[in-house]
Amino acid sequence: MAEYDNSNRLKGYSYAEPEIQQFVKDFSKLILDEALIPQTDPNTKVLNFRQPLDLQKFLDLEIYEEPVPREKLLELGRKVIDGSIVPGHPRFFNQLYTGVDPYSLFGAWLTEVLNCNVHTYEVSPAMVTLENYIFKKISSLIGYPNGEGIFCPGSSFSNLIAIHLARFRNNPTLKEKGMFSCEPMVILKSEDAHYSVEKGANFLGFGTDNVVKVKSDDRGRVIPEDLENKIQQCKQKKCAPIMFMASCGTTVLGSFDDLEAVADICQRYNVWMHVDAAWGGGVMLSDKLKYLTKGIERSDSVAWNIHKMSGAGIQCSAFVVKEKGFLEKCNAYRAEYLFQPDKIYDTSFDIGDRTIQCGRKNDVLKLWLMWKGRGDKAMAARIEKAFELAAYLTEKLKSTEGFRLVLPEFQCTNISFWYIPPRLRGKKETTEWWEEVGKVAPAIKGRMMLKGSIMISYQPLSSKGLVNFFRVIVANPVCEKSDMDFIVDEILNLGQDV
Repeated sequence: MAEYDNSNRLKGYSYAEPEIQQFVKDFSKLILDEALIPQTDPNTKVLNFRQPLDLQKFLDLEIYEEPVPREKLLELGRKVIDGSIVPGHPRFFNQLYTGVDPYSLFGAWLTEVLNCNVHTYEVSPAMVTLENYIFKKISSLIGYPNGEGIFCPGSSFSNLIAIHLARFRNNPTLKEKGMFSCEPMVILKSEDAHYSVEKGANFLGFGTDNVVKVKSDDRGRVIPEDLENKIQQCKQKKCAPIMFMASCGTTVLGSFDDLEAVADICQRYNVWMHVDAAWGGGVMLSDKLKYLTKGIERSDSVAWNIHKMSGAGIQCSAFVVKEKGFLEKCNAYRAEYLFQPDKIYDTSFDIGDRTIQCGRKNDVLKLWLMWKGRGDKAMAARIEKAFELAAYLTEKLKSTEGFRLVLPEFQCTNISFWYIPPRLRGKKETTEWWEEVGKVAPAIKGRMMLKGSIMISYQPLSSKGLVNFFRVIVANPVCEKSDMDFIVDEILNLGQDV
């Protein structure tokens, strides 16, 4: 049987090869010139929209037996840039994340270069050391004297882990015996809280019927009296209410629950209090704004997406628990091929058993380098500027004909409003009228995307009986008041004849 010569095919793996060094230089220049510098220029497009089938053709997806030249890879890189949204653009207000901090980007690049797996000190000494430090710092912000944590692949995963821990505290025998012989358990959440609770209930075997929704007020904040009533009802039905998830910055309205009132109730009934601060947790960095999270130190766990308001690269999702050692108590299985007790160092630094994962990507370096490069004061200033711009936009909308705020004031930098086009102004606000208003935001959003000038999301809020409205997310530190003015002007420009 003939032997194949693979020597040529196995070239290009060593960074000592001149061709690979040149490719890295060319690719770095491409990223800087065509992805990073243009994204902060308001005169460029936020996106070049293509329909899905057109984008498939544009990207030249097919992979063949033989490689393409490196020049072709650079061309494909340009196409990927051209076919992508630009979240760092000063007029991208669509999601709860925005442009990447340059120091965090440096950390992300270094992360990819080092390719570390964060489970033992043995294979990732620097990252384990950094992670232990950063969770001490985050714990001090929350007010957990002995807190510890892990980075998770998103806040949905963090909220799932909170349910997992709450279940274990309620009945530690479940780790061995499972859920077949225990009393029914329920999870409580506000009707405006994140839908990841339902996903977690499904994944962990509770079933979504065992997620109890608690009423929220007209501004999206949980009603403590209804929380207590729902807990009592669960107990009357011989069900164990194991966890309530409070919110610091709900996804749509940006509402902050009264954590002190929630903590009083959870402690009274021995219910695990988890705080979803995925969006609003950044206010803890600011002395001016941290009052919004008053009482968070009384919780049992906190989820905070630092890639959102605080600007670390996606993804950087911290999950923090108050009781040191509880993560390992719940999750540890001491795999003997990883966590040998007779290593040459203190094996308490092997942190892999804190999580239900085994291999875990390093997410700490991009956060540590960003925080180190900015310092506490600049980290706070970024958050405070976003709140100042959001307040400016709110007043602008109030004073401009055709706009109506969803709430009279907002707790966070989610600014929600309807645009009422000229044809609907001054008319009786019937059910049919509101149905027409609900069609306005989708129509204008479509025009925005085709033009590529700005991106703003819209949604209804069924729990409050609200039809589609715009939701602007203010978070990008390169934004100025002129960008807030542009939001109003562009909607007026695109929506006059809707």
